[in-house]
Amino acid sequence: MLVTGVLLLLFVLLLIRVPVGFAIGIAGALGLYLHGGAPLLLGVFQTTPYTAVASHSLTAIPLFLLMAQFILRSGVADALFRTARTWVGRAPGGLGVATTTAGSLFAAISGSSTAAAGTLAATAIPEMTKQRYDPRLAGGLVAVVGTLAAMIPPSIILVFYAVLAEQSVGKVLIAGFLPGILVTLAIIVTTLLLIWRKPELAPAGERYSFREKFASLPASTPVLLLFLLVTGTIYFGFATPTEASALGAVGALLIGLVQRRLDLPKIKTAIREAISTSVMILMIIVSAYMFGYFLTATRVTQNLVERIAGLPIAPLAIFAVIALIYLVLGFFMDQMAILALTVPVVLPVIEELGFDPIWFGVVIVLLAEIGLVSPPLGLNVFVVARSIGRPTGQIFLGVLPFVIAILLLVVLFTLVPGIVLWLPETMAS
Repeated sequence: MLVTGVLLLLFVLLLIRVPVGFAIGIAGALGLYLHGGAPLLLGVFQTTPYTAVASHSLTAIPLFLLMAQFILRSGVADALFRTARTWVGRAPGGLGVATTTAGSLFAAISGSSTAAAGTLAATAIPEMTKQRYDPRLAGGLVAVVGTLAAMIPPSIILVFYAVLAEQSVGKVLIAGFLPGILVTLAIIVTTLLLIWRKPELAPAGERYSFREKFASLPASTPVLLLFLLVTGTIYFGFATPTEASALGAVGALLIGLVQRRLDLPKIKTAIREAISTSVMILMIIVSAYMFGYFLTATRVTQNLVERIAGLPIAPLAIFAVIALIYLVLGFFMDQMAILALTVPVVLPVIEELGFDPIWFGVVIVLLAEIGLVSPPLGLNVFVVARSIGRPTGQIFLGVLPFVIAILLLVVLFTLVPGIVLWLPETMAS
């Protein structure tokens, strides 16, 4: 009864738009007080705020955020898109392929799905509109490309999961790389199939000379090198994720300064935004730990593990139900809130069923990200619709084929977990 009441309070707080960190913290604190009184609550208060955030791995979050802010403020999305457009934009659907290619790299470096979608909407959609692309295809493509920020390292949400799940941050980040590339290819293939069926959706683009193609490279090459530097140093063991995040932040700052895209006001804004988002994330982590203590004290997690382990049902069938729950939660809740609320409860069940926690993290993040392009909330869709002045219903229709393609990949990753686990298993210590 106590647990039910606390969960109801939590969902009411989220429903009335209390910030996620505060909502989880209030519900967890009240639950601890009602379960064990003031001594239990004070004991948790004395230790949790420090132990939850006193982790070397967490340093990567503000540094990756700072790198992302420098990239966002320096406007390199334009350079990436121009390069991709000059190389592949000539063929029918070429601008869509260019948007996906440039967008996947920009989304990975920016670390924010919504920010990536908004920036790409301002950069790519005017060009696609000029070349008479169907608005549903253009809007849906940009909205779904934004979600790649959660998969391709350095991903803030994968770092967040690794901390909550007490897994290696480096391995979780690298685990997202190959699935992220496959999702990118799935988006490209889906775009080309749609255009093959209906050529009028995307006419051929302009032709560019080799001189123009090579002239577009200098502006975008540094960003590609920065991405390879951050990801490569983690994979080959030259740097920890924290050290790689520091390299990334300094590299992004230098790119912006050398290319004269960053000035002092933009740098100040970038630092302020990175600090603000970091504090929000750390608040959610502290609250999640507190809520986890409540669930442990009331034996919710232990009882759930025991009951599910005793069910005469195949582990894959149980995971299918869990995956469906994550998909539905993604329609209504913020992705970090979903992880903060569910990982402490669900992860022990997943491990008891014999699934790998790193694989599980990549799959549930991908499922939760689908919520960013699905009704009723679909934040990426609203961002794109507002940017281009189109009805959200149109963009939701444009997103649908891509969502189906991504769900098919989720099935593939579930049946063949080695696709997700191959890179983390082969990476250097």
